[in-house]
Order: sequence, then C-alpha cells, then structure tokens
Amino acid sequence: MLRARWPWAVAAGVMLALAQPKFEIAGFAWVAPAILLLATFGATPKQTFRVGFIAGWAQQLVTLYWLLFIPFPIGAFVGWLALTAYLALYPALWCLIAWKLFPLTLRGELFDPTPTDHFTETNLLQRLAWSLLCACAWVAMEMTVGRMLGGFPWNFLGVSQFRMLPLIQVSQFTGVYGVSFVMVWFACSVFSAGMNLTRHANRFWALEMIPSITVIVALLLFGFVRVNAHTVSPRTVRVALVQPSIPQDLIFDPRENTNRFKELVKLSELALKSKPQILVWPEAAVPTMLRYDTNTANAIINLVTNHHVWSIIGSDDAAPRSDAPAFVPQSESDYYFYNSAFAVSPNGDLLGGYRKRKLVIFGEFVPFADWLPFMKYLTPVGENSFHRGVEAVPFQLHDLDVTTSALICFEDTFPDFVREYVREDTDFLLNITNNGWFGESAAQWQHATSAIFRAVENQIPLVRCANNGLTCWVDETGRLHEVYAGNSKDIYAAGFKTTEIPLLPKNQKRTLTFYNRHGDVFGWLCVGLALAGISFRSRRCVASGSSDP
Repeated sequence: MLRARWPWAVAAGVMLALAQPKFEIAGFAWVAPAILLLATFGATPKQTFRVGFIAGWAQQLVTLYWLLFIPFPIGAFVGWLALTAYLALYPALWCLIAWKLFPLTLRGELFDPTPTDHFTETNLLQRLAWSLLCACAWVAMEMTVGRMLGGFPWNFLGVSQFRMLPLIQVSQFTGVYGVSFVMVWFACSVFSAGMNLTRHANRFWALEMIPSITVIVALLLFGFVRVNAHTVSPRTVRVALVQPSIPQDLIFDPRENTNRFKELVKLSELALKSKPQILVWPEAAVPTMLRYDTNTANAIINLVTNHHVWSIIGSDDAAPRSDAPAFVPQSESDYYFYNSAFAVSPNGDLLGGYRKRKLVIFGEFVPFADWLPFMKYLTPVGENSFHRGVEAVPFQLHDLDVTTSALICFEDTFPDFVREYVREDTDFLLNITNNGWFGESAAQWQHATSAIFRAVENQIPLVRCANNGLTCWVDETGRLHEVYAGNSKDIYAAGFKTTEIPLLPKNQKRTLTFYNRHGDVFGWLCVGLALAGISFRSRRCVASGSSDP
C-alpha cells in the first residue's frame, strides 16, 4: 500500500534536511538516498513519483522554514509552499529515473519478497552500473535545480559535508557535484548490499560497497595531502567587515534611514580604530542611493578620507533607460534600478560599480509581472523591480596592489557563475549580503556553507560581509575563519571584525583550477550518462514489448 511507504519517504526527507545546517547531522546525507530507494522499491511509476515528492517536500519544508520569517506574512507563506513544492519535484523525478535505470522491472508491495528476489537476480556488475547511473542522475538533478527558472543552487547534497575538508577538495575538479556523486553512489551501494544481506544472507554482500568505498578513501587521501600542503601567503591586507544587523522591517521604513545610517557610521568609526586598509559594508547597508544622494556620498567620502582607507559598500543604483543624448528622465519609470556594490578610494573617488546579475525571484524582481500584476502585492518588490547587471567587475585597489571581485547576496551559491569572477590576478572574492530577511535562522549558515565550495572550486579566499549572519572568510581549503567575534557565539548581533586576508605573492599569478578553466565538465558528463542510460533502458523495454518502465 502507498501509505506504508510514506513514513519511509518522510524519514528520508527529514534526514536530508537534518544533514544541512543548523543541525549538521552530516552522516544522514550518506544514507538518506538509500532510504528513498527503499521507500519506492517495487512501486509503480505513479507511486514512485508521489513517494519521492513526499520525501522532497518534507525535506524542503524543514530546510527552508526560514522563508516564513520574511516580513510579508501572506507572501512568505505562499512562497514557502510554492518553492518547496517546486523543489520537491526533483527528488520525485530522481526516484523515477533511478528505477527506470534498473536492469529489471520490479513490482510489488513494500517488503514483498518477490521484487527482492528479482533484484538479486541481477549480477554485481549490473548493480554497480546502476549505482553509478543513479549517482549521475542525482548530479543531473542538481545541475537542473541550479539553472531552471533562474536557478536555486541551495543545500546540494555535497554541501552537507562542508566540514569534511579532505573530501571536498575534489571540488576543484568537479565542483560540489563530485561530492554529491560519491555520496549517492555510496548510498545506492548500501541499498544493494542491504538487499543481498536481508534476503539471501549473501556472504559477499559487502562487495557491493567496495568500489564506492575505495574511491571515497582515495579522495580522502588526496584531500589530506592537499589540505596539509596548503600554505598561507605572507602578503596580506587588513580588512574591517562591518555587520550592522539592521532588521528588515527597518530597511523598508524610510523614516529610519537617518538613524540606521548614523548607527552604521558609528560602528564603522569603531572598526576604523583597528587601522584596516579596506572597510567593507554589506548589501543594503546604505539607505539611499550613493550616486544620487549628496548627504550620503559626503558622509562616506569624509569617512574614508579622514581615515585614508578604501571602502567597498553595497548601495542601490539607477541609470536612465535610454542613453540617447536628448533623453531626459522625468520619473522613476524612466530608470533601471540595480542592486550594486561600489569601491571608494581613500581620496574619496567613486571607482565604478558592480551590478548584481543573479536576482532573487520575487525578492528583487517579479516574473511575468505584465501578465500577473497582482503578484507585485505579494512580494516586497512592489512596483520597482531591479534590473540585471551584465558582467563581472573587478575592483582594483591600486595603491594596495589588491584586486577583488564582488558578489552580491546569493550569487556566491552558483558554482559555474562564480568562475567568471576569478582571474589570474584576483586576490580574493568578496560577497556582500543581506540575510536580515530571515531573522536569526539557519538561512545564514546554509548560505555560507554553500559559498565555502566556491573557495575550494577556484582555490581562492572568499570574504563574506553580511548584514547579520556569517561575517567571516573562507580559505582555499574551505576552512571558515573569524566566524565568531571574541567569546560570543552570536553570529547575528551587530559588530565588526578586522582580519588579515592573504593575498597573492608579489608579481605572482593565480594558478587557475581545472574547474575554473573548464566548468561543469563532470556535471555535464553525468547528465549525458544519465540520459544515455534512460535511452538504453527505454529501447530495451520497447524491444521486449513492455511499455512499463
């Protein structure tokens, strides 16, 4: 019966959720896919999809609970249900594909011995190939999630292992997808071993897991060598990261602009006593547009010139919709608005800006607003959606001989996208973000742990400056630094951190990683293999006269 499968599906989904921050029971992620296979074992395609959907929805409802903290209650609740239901489609499809790829068609009730007998009729090589193809299908699923509808590459399976530094070093070749791959391969091997052990007490059941375990051990050995060989450059730059912890409802209240800007400047004055060379403010820290508000611009210029410090800050920006010489904007509708980052020199010069390219759906723009105008009233966007930037913009701090590239908000969760921001002369990546949308929740941890993999993939330090959350930096091995301030374990409070960020040695170029140079070669290979496996299995079904996968 279908209901007998639901508890196993919910268990698999909850385990996948608990493997991610804040709970971080990382071991659950290694076995949850196996439980998902157990929950769908012997089911019809319709049952398989439903059970997989239940598992996925249980996972996402728990993992993304923090969406309910957005200060727009109706929109937050609708968005939570809609996004989690959409993401639940992917594990449902994975379950379908996994059993489509199996060499035999298995049908029966849960724990019915008949499909189990058929399962063990296959040989070890067939089951090994199946396990590998299931892992490929999982990677294909994550590749799709990260791209479909703008992409939401959040809490991939491999991210749960962010503390296992030796294992995640493979990301410099495969991206985070390589970690997800070996985890699912292992889980499928465990499932095969379990089938052999429980049904026939096969004394060779452990052989099912030897190939995956061998590869995992090899990756761990490689990772240990890379982590232990990591050296820190003696050349550094002193950076002050200001975390104002502005509640989101105040950010949307123009009456609070003056007060919160004064608090930001006051906090920055305290940070500047530590004599940094770069002062960083997070996304949405500046309440008005830097390029259009004279008072804001003058206050920032006075701050940086008095302390002779570089500053990189988040500020909204606008540009006329037309660059025609005769065009004179008359109203807000004549402008494009951008979520931007600016560099300000110690002389008070504004040296260009970076415009965010990956916008948050319903948070920064409303899709199909012309056809569904009512959607604007369910989101914080209102009438003024942001416009996308077009390119990465490196900030070259000439007198410091420092080059950094800014990323805004969840842009640092996109593996292939971040590659564009790392060049041979880039010293470090800088992410400025506003996680204040989600109160004091797991969102801040989940965001930061995903970003860890960008540092490993590109072998480059990544500095994070958040409104609240994990203001810290990540080294090339994926190790977090300066997570907490002093003896406090409160990552959400207002404050600042001054830290030394390692730079490239003088006159030395960065050695670009395989992943940085070639991107998702491994990911696309997995997609191709999964599609080839589905095609081959479908042709065999047709040849045998069966349309049932």
